[in-house]
Amino acid sequence: MSVVLQIPAAPPAQAHRHFLAKLSLETDVSDVWNDLQNGVANYIIVDARSEKAYQECHVPGAISLPHALISGETTAFLDRSKLLVVYCWSPACNGAAKACAKLAELGFSVKEMLGGMEYWQREGNRIEGSILQEKNPPRPLFSE
Repeated sequence: MSVVLQIPAAPPAQAHRHFLAKLSLETDVSDVWNDLQNGVANYIIVDARSEKAYQECHVPGAISLPHALISGETTAFLDRSKLLVVYCWSPACNGAAKACAKLAELGFSVKEMLGGMEYWQREGNRIEGSILQEKNPPRPLFSE
């Protein structure tokens, strides 16, 4: 018997609701890169990794807000009317999820950027920081 078919697929309406709910909480590196390229990233990009990791490399325009330091005091400067798009190292890292949970509890609208810094670099997107990418020359932030 098929392992995939052991559990029946959800009805289409249920699947639609599920995936819309999922997309309301997530985005990915391609979508964020596209928005940056087109000048329509009307949200705040948050790097939830350590300050040291942020200094080495981060998504262009991102702010550093390590998940362990998130509190009412450390987020007081953020515009609560804007969406926060949060990332960490990679799909194997739960720092972005921890940050999103804390930020949502503080009243912020949040989305986790799936893939994190690892997939940002794998796609060859431009980075900022003290280290340079060793593989895949970065794509320019804006097309000329």
